[in-house]
Amino acid sequence: VGGPLLVLAGAGSGKTKVITEKIAHLIATGRHEARHIAAITFTNKAAKEMRERVAKRVRGDAAEGLTISTFHSLGLRFLQIEHERAKLRRGFSIFDGDDQMAIIKDLATPGLKNDALYSIQNLISAAKNNALSPEQAAEAARSGREREAAGIYARYQARLQAYNAVDFDDLIRLPLTLLEAEPDLAAGWRERLRYLLVDECQDTNGAQYRLLKQLAGPKGNMTCVGDDDQSIYAWRGAQPENLDQLATDYPNLRVIKLEQNYRCTARILRCANTLIEKNPHAHPKKLWSQHGDGE
Repeated sequence: VGGPLLVLAGAGSGKTKVITEKIAHLIATGRHEARHIAAITFTNKAAKEMRERVAKRVRGDAAEGLTISTFHSLGLRFLQIEHERAKLRRGFSIFDGDDQMAIIKDLATPGLKNDALYSIQNLISAAKNNALSPEQAAEAARSGREREAAGIYARYQARLQAYNAVDFDDLIRLPLTLLEAEPDLAAGWRERLRYLLVDECQDTNGAQYRLLKQLAGPKGNMTCVGDDDQSIYAWRGAQPENLDQLATDYPNLRVIKLEQNYRCTARILRCANTLIEKNPHAHPKKLWSQHGDGE
């Protein structure tokens, strides 16, 4: 509980339980009040399940102020509090994919086909997921399509500003940009959120990982739970190598493996292990079960 921890947890080994039990432990031992703890996951469904589990473990007022949310919900909360720094007015809007596409269509060369428009939308999103500004995206552009997307990105942001709006990618990019640029602001948020727990850490993209680092600060008071063998979101920018990056960024990182599987029989796990051991690994795991050999 004092410093950075990576829990490498195989499938069915109790990842969510690790986080809920740890939250209960941090509160029960008086290490941190609930209002200073944040558990971050990827889907609203996972956050809801975690809240329900924590409610069974932490009774009454003890859980008051606890943050259990997705990365994007946390980013939204940040922007609602720091809206002036982000050059937003109170009550700003969040544009979805259809709203984005309508703006991009309006800004792009007339007559561009849908495939090209979607490509531009994805390139702008990828730039934001790497926390690139329009200027940085223009510098990084290699192909004609990337240069075109970078040019539209700059005008797209100006349009969002005029509408007093952000898109989903901005919910991560804008807080990160502000925290990296303003050390006092980062220190204030580290005081507000003193312990972080991150579920499915292998699914973080570049901007989310940097946001996590800004919030955890040099002390790294956090528990990251993840499994490089379950990373399936590369298509939306996930970087499973962030699990390895933790050890570089936090040399005092402790690594604990959870290899007991509570879901499957031994025969299923033997088949799975035979396949999974072909993956490149920094931390090899061997899942096992007490459920007998099975059919």
